Amino acid sequence: MEQTADTSSPLASIEARLRNITPARLYADAWINPSVRNMTRVFNHIRTLNRILHGYLPRQVVSSLPEPGKPHFEWVEGTLMFTDLAGFTPLLEKNAAFGREGAETILEVLNGYFSEMLLIIGNSDGNLLEFTGDALLAQFPADAKKQETLRAVRAGLRMQRAMDKFKKFDIRGEEFTLKMRIGLRFGRFLTADIGTPHRMEHILLGAAVLRAKAAEGKGKKGFVNMTKEAKARVKKEFRFEDQDEDFSLVVDDFSEEELGTYDITPPKARKTRMILFDTSHAGLLKSINESIDMVEPLAAFIPDRILHMLVENTSRKGIPPDFPESTLLFVNLLGLPENLDDVAPEDQETMIVEFSRMISLINAEIEAQGGVMKKVTYHHAGPDIMAFFGVPEAHTNDTVRAAQAASAIRDVVKRAKGIKLGEETFKLTCHIGITRGQTFAAEIGERQGRREFNVMGNTVNTAARLMDHAESGQIIVSEEVYKRVKDLFVTEKHPNVQLKGRSAKLTLYELGKAV
Repeated sequence: MEQTADTSSPLASIEARLRNITPARLYADAWINPSVRNMTRVFNHIRTLNRILHGYLPRQVVSSLPEPGKPHFEWVEGTLMFTDLAGFTPLLEKNAAFGREGAETILEVLNGYFSEMLLIIGNSDGNLLEFTGDALLAQFPADAKKQETLRAVRAGLRMQRAMDKFKKFDIRGEEFTLKMRIGLRFGRFLTADIGTPHRMEHILLGAAVLRAKAAEGKGKKGFVNMTKEAKARVKKEFRFEDQDEDFSLVVDDFSEEELGTYDITPPKARKTRMILFDTSHAGLLKSINESIDMVEPLAAFIPDRILHMLVENTSRKGIPPDFPESTLLFVNLLGLPENLDDVAPEDQETMIVEFSRMISLINAEIEAQGGVMKKVTYHHAGPDIMAFFGVPEAHTNDTVRAAQAASAIRDVVKRAKGIKLGEETFKLTCHIGITRGQTFAAEIGERQGRREFNVMGNTVNTAARLMDHAESGQIIVSEEVYKRVKDLFVTEKHPNVQLKGRSAKLTLYELGKAV
């Protein structure tokens, strides 16, 4: 006698929506026994996950739920702050030998730093846009009184003062020092939500973003460095030490009372607005449905493998840090107009839609090989894409998978017809770098606030430098990667290469076609 599956469960109508956002054990419990207690557990889990996702995403995304798969963009004006931390790599390398204990030590220091900085930024009405390794990109939105740059400078000075506690600290009898550079730039920049319903990305584009990063790069440790555009808005409020015609350092000659600790009333935690009133089966089903409606648009911005990790760890209130062996892949896309302000309004949507298509295809190649596209950020020459293999799920051939993904990405970019804007067609090209080594993987930031899962360390920095060394259409890999993929690709040896920030010369390899 033919039998059919049981679809009488109260959860049958939403089962497909629960699969990816419910822990495996809870999913099974609720399906097998859809009691009021188990359905309440499902609702409480989704509410917790919603709070976590709010912490993982910038204010622009969570304040107005996006429609996954529909590219959206807008121009925003304000002051951008880019920070970078110096001294973290020695701290990481010295503690890596202590395994999980060393990872916990690093995370404590790093999250202590981030918590201090994010509190100061928030108390000056700043908004963290993204973590980039141990760096931060924050926005101080334009206001009616035109004081956003003033607030950004004052926040930057407070942040540098807060670094005093990190100038000299002892771990296991060894002394460490952390210092920070800060760059500020005022201007217009473009924010966009791009991708597919499966995977979205919130990105920033425009000259203002590049200039903010340039201000940080040309600054000095312990100082706030400003572009001339930002300086012009606050020149009567501060004294400056001019570095050249484009950049100036802010002189901190304020007393503690003059600088203070905040410019606005400290912000309250963002509310998630999930309240359970009706605990009948029908009421619970309705509440679970409504909670999923709030979570799904946010979950689309989290890579699948990281989302799975968050889902399974909601009850643990955090993801344990670790030192995994990882393969890092960086892609730099070039070819977009240098000044997006010059793109005609009628062409801006075309540009974003085509760029969204390209990022979606690249993400597909990374995910097809078991990797994670972590982030699309803005490089000094164009958008960067960082991907990692071996975290949080490891395979015996992660390096081969990364190389195959890189080869496929190169083909995707090469086949693209280009973006036609007005009478001009902009052809995208890519520069790719891959290396392998030990990394630090952890959930960084504020425990109850803005945070994200990230992979950091010297291996990440090296992959980025290999990308910088690559020319158009090239895939440049380290010797560690070459040893694992040499039988699968045509390769060309590049001996005695001097990478930025590296004292010793390296032997690198260029990956050609697959054998």
